[in-house]
Amino acid sequence: MKSVAILLFPDVLMLDVAGPLEVFSVANRYLPPDEHYQIVTISTTDKTVRASNGLSLVADRLLAEAPEAFDLLLIPGGPSAYNKRHNDLLPWLLRAAQASRRHASICTGAFILGEAGLLDGRQVTTHWNYIERLSQRFPNTRVVGDQIYIKDGALLTSGGVTAGIDMALAILAEDHGKQVAIDVAKVLLVAMKRQGGQAQFSPLLAEVAKEDSPVARAQQHVLDNLEQELSVECLARVAGVSTRHFARIFARESGMTPREFVHSARIDRARQLLESSELPLKTVAYHAGFRSVRCMRLLFSERLGLTPAQYRHQFG
Repeated sequence: MKSVAILLFPDVLMLDVAGPLEVFSVANRYLPPDEHYQIVTISTTDKTVRASNGLSLVADRLLAEAPEAFDLLLIPGGPSAYNKRHNDLLPWLLRAAQASRRHASICTGAFILGEAGLLDGRQVTTHWNYIERLSQRFPNTRVVGDQIYIKDGALLTSGGVTAGIDMALAILAEDHGKQVAIDVAKVLLVAMKRQGGQAQFSPLLAEVAKEDSPVARAQQHVLDNLEQELSVECLARVAGVSTRHFARIFARESGMTPREFVHSARIDRARQLLESSELPLKTVAYHAGFRSVRCMRLLFSERLGLTPAQYRHQFG
């Protein structure tokens, strides 16, 4: 039997807990008894824990009486995962992660692993809305924003909420083969491997600053004139600086090149139109500033992992 443990704490996100555990629970229907997953829930305080949605969960064990070695140790997320410190939990977590075959986080559970020093030097992910916050809090960690889940040695991290199901299915396939994972995915009515990454759910651009700086002026000009030609030379003239200087300060202040900014702005505009209208793809491409539907399709596939038509089907 393989042991799967998941931590419970006040304000935990219910779906972070229930999603992955359902994968392993349903898998037991397809596995011989001696290969079942043995699931245990562990509470850091009282056995009864209130989740962030108001429902109460009852843990199997308290932290003080829990073992410290598992085949898989899961850390879910929730508001208290990133808003509170977990000093009482960290010593046990560090020992358990080192003793367990694998340890993993769902969504913002990565913040708790980071507090224990378990993300240092690793490539990880979390919910797209918390990527920057995780990077700032744990600068020795390489945080990747577009992955549904990432495996780095014995450490696995997953994106927001339902990404824990994707990660659990991948673990199941690794343990017992792809067919069992496909059977479980069918029962749960989810894709064995979804198209695209987290970028399809998040805006590619943050809100443009309102300050009157050369870079901010150029960025606002892009957003107001997406249907026009937006070369680096054109944007440098709007900013009132030389082309070379503009490219340098733009990359420094925004973390991307002017070309990348324009592409991201056009994708975001196209996504907005695909979500809110039934305009033909040719019209969407025009209003977003793409030269053709083909150009829009290529950039969508490159950045989001799906075509404009697929995006409209999923979100429109």
